[in-house]
Parts: sequence; structure tokens; C-alpha cells
Amino acid sequence: MTPHLTAGRRSLPIWLIPLLWTLALGVWGLSRQHSLWRDEAATWQVAQRPTREIWHMLGQVDAVHGLYYLLMHGLFECFGPGTTTLRLPSVLAMAVAAACVTVIGRRLAGTCAGLGAGLSLGLLPAVQFYLQEGRPYALVTAGAAISTLLLVTVLKGRGRTAQWAAYAGAVLLCGLLNWLALMILPAHAATLIWTRVRREVWTRWTAAAAAAVAGVLPLILFTRSQSEQISWIPPLTWHMMIGPAVLLAVGGLGALLDRPQAGRLSSAAVGLPLLAVPQLVLIGLSLVQPLFLDRYVLFSQLGLALLIGTALGTAVRAATPRFPRASPWILPVVIAVAMAALLPQSLAKRSPASRVDDVFAVATDVQRLKEPGDAVVFVPAARRDTKLVSPRAFTGLRDIALTESPERSGTLKGVEADPAQIRTVMLTRRRILLVTDEAEVAAPVTARRDQTKISVLKRYFTSVTDEQVRGRRVTVYLRVGSP
Repeated sequence: MTPHLTAGRRSLPIWLIPLLWTLALGVWGLSRQHSLWRDEAATWQVAQRPTREIWHMLGQVDAVHGLYYLLMHGLFECFGPGTTTLRLPSVLAMAVAAACVTVIGRRLAGTCAGLGAGLSLGLLPAVQFYLQEGRPYALVTAGAAISTLLLVTVLKGRGRTAQWAAYAGAVLLCGLLNWLALMILPAHAATLIWTRVRREVWTRWTAAAAAAVAGVLPLILFTRSQSEQISWIPPLTWHMMIGPAVLLAVGGLGALLDRPQAGRLSSAAVGLPLLAVPQLVLIGLSLVQPLFLDRYVLFSQLGLALLIGTALGTAVRAATPRFPRASPWILPVVIAVAMAALLPQSLAKRSPASRVDDVFAVATDVQRLKEPGDAVVFVPAARRDTKLVSPRAFTGLRDIALTESPERSGTLKGVEADPAQIRTVMLTRRRILLVTDEAEVAAPVTARRDQTKISVLKRYFTSVTDEQVRGRRVTVYLRVGSP
């Protein structure tokens, strides 16, 4: 097959098909019924701060996402805040990743394998989740795809200084968006070992990798002081290994179909390390400090897509001699069947229920339930994100626990008074609105400030209204004995 599909008199590059396919999947249901969950709320509220306040915050928390926040700040300034502006960068980034994996697959295993890889990427469940996420993980995946394409380019004998510099830049960008993305380097090193490259290639790759790591190293060292932010991640368990084990099994089957051989650049030599090595490295790191979250290695899905595409390409080649008319239909039929089989899951991921909560939904209830003179408290304090993304809904409500705003304190949730002060102020109020999590998703209350809030409300107030919607809860409390 030729690397281009004919379209009239002009030639249509095959990477354009997966790119448009992934864009369509991303735009489909992009607003998720105008919902916004807590992780995206962090992006939303930080991106709307002035640049100097963002820099101030990065000195205290979330420096690991600093580049992403600054990027989103620029987009919000240009296009205004909204769910489309928030999520479209992820859609575009994943479309770029699909185009890259298509080109990689075509170069290593043929046109059908490339198309299969590019089309399957957007259907993978993890990709569908983060395809519409206002967080940096899709952008990291795009950077990983670009760097892998550049590596394949140089290994194909087209290695020039410009390509190696671009490779270092792509890896550097990935690391600045999230330094755990540097796990792509051991994956690429495994590919170099597998293909038995010359010493010259090793020298140039080492120099490019070292330059990228050196550029990210200051961020790594600085964010060590903010490691408390990930203290909530649970320790590694055997149950967490089920997902990676399934992915590795599927990927391993695809690699076997490629008939991998040592010393040969192939889809298996690129895709299997890209799938397996980041997963295994993250598991190893998690044995020292809990870090195991699938989004940290989302870019490993590129390897899975490449191996799936290789399997599809192998099936088409095997069927062509005996069924020359039917074989061209194998790829579109498989993609259509996969789309139909995954449709319920695809619809679910585009609904508000796909996330643990909806920050916007409870703001509507607050606006409806509040009365002049009411106060509001948040348990935990991080639930103040509802107020930060929907400030109009809280107009007229006094945030009685807050002593310093998130913007001024350089934090995501602000600084609250000590428990004794919170208790004193609460006892002066007649009506208090409590914004918290639904019981099904609420974590145990452990912070002393939050324990004080709950204790005062239970002892001196009575609940008169309780509304729960999409993972969040707002309860109106009236002081016992109040008229």
C-alpha cells in the first residue's frame, strides 16, 4: 500500500485521518453537560489569576504543573474562561499524538498498521478519559509521541543534529509539563538496546537525554519541597496491578505478531518498551513512595496503540492473498466493532457522572438556598473551589473560616483561622451553609479545623435543608433556638 490515500487529484496523508478522527472523538460531548470536576477546577481558578499571582502560588504549591497553568492562563486571556477553552488543548494534543503514532506505525509496519494505531489510540478507555480533561496529561502524551517519532526518524538513518535537538526539546517539554514524563527516556533506551544501535547513536541519544534531564532537574529539586501534595495517593496494592497486567498482555500479543527480532527496528521494539517500561518504573517508584496513578503514564498508551495497529496490519497482510477483496475491509470493520462495543463506556465518560464530583452543580444549589446574612464553611477547605470557580453564586455569603484568600496566600484553597477562632465566629451566626462532599465519596474528616466545624454544627445547629448533587453536598444549618 502507498503511504497516501488518493483524494481526487491530490494525495491525502494518512496521518490526517486519525487526527480528524481523534478530534471528532474529543469534540463529541466536550462540555460534559457543563460540568467541572475538582482537578479541572484547580486549572480553572489558577488560570484566571494574574501572572504574578500564579508565580507566587507556584512557589508554595503545584509547581509541577506550572508551565501548564501559564499556558492555560494565556489561553483564558485570549479566548475567555470556558469548558471549551479548558479542554480543547487536550483534544488537539491527543489528535497530534494520534497523527504521530500513525506515522510511526506506517514507517515500521506499513500503512494499515499505522492507520490501525492512529485510529485505535482515541478509542482506548484511558485516552478517552483524559482526551477531554483540563489537565496536562494529554499534552505530555503529545510530547511523548513527537519525541518517539523523532527517535524513529533518527534510527531510520535520518539522524541529523536538528532532529536530535528537536528530540531533546520534546522530552524537555514533556518533563516541564510533568517531570514524571521523563520515564519515557528508559523506554527509549530499551528500544536502543533492542535494536543494537551503533555507538554514535548512543552518544547522541545520551547527550540529548542529558540535556533534557538537566533542563528539568531544577523543577524536580524544587518540587521535592511540595511532595506533601501527593501524600493522599494510596500505597501500591496487588489490585492496582490488574489494569497494567491486562495492558501488558494485550501489548505483548501484538508484539509477538510483529515477530520481533533483536537488532531490527520494528513496532515491537518501539511499542513494547513504550508500553511496559514506564508502567514498570512507576510501580518500582511506588514501592518507595506511593505514586501509582495511571495518568502519570498515560503516554504509555501510545505503545499499546502502536502494537494494536501492528496486529491489525498483520491480519490484513495475512488475509490479502486469499481474500484480496475482503482484506481492505478488515481495518474499518474492526474499528467500527470496537467503537460499538465501547459506546456505553464512551457515553459514560462524557457524562458528569464519569468524575467524582461536579463543582458547578453545587454552586447552583448554594445560590438558590442562601439568604441575606448567611455564612458559609467548607469541609475540607479544598471544597472552596466551588466558590472560586462560581463566585457569583456566593455573593453575599461570608466565608467565616477564611483569613487569607487563595490568591493572596499563593495557595489553591486559602488560609483558614485556627480552630478556636473558627468556633467563636461560627457561634455568632444564625444560619450557616456547609459545602462538602457527598457521603459516598467523602474522605474521613481528619484536620482539626474541619473537625471543629463539624462539631460546632452538630452541637449548636440543626440541619434544615440538605441537597446532594453529582458528588457535592450543601447543607443549611440553623442555630438551635434561633427564631
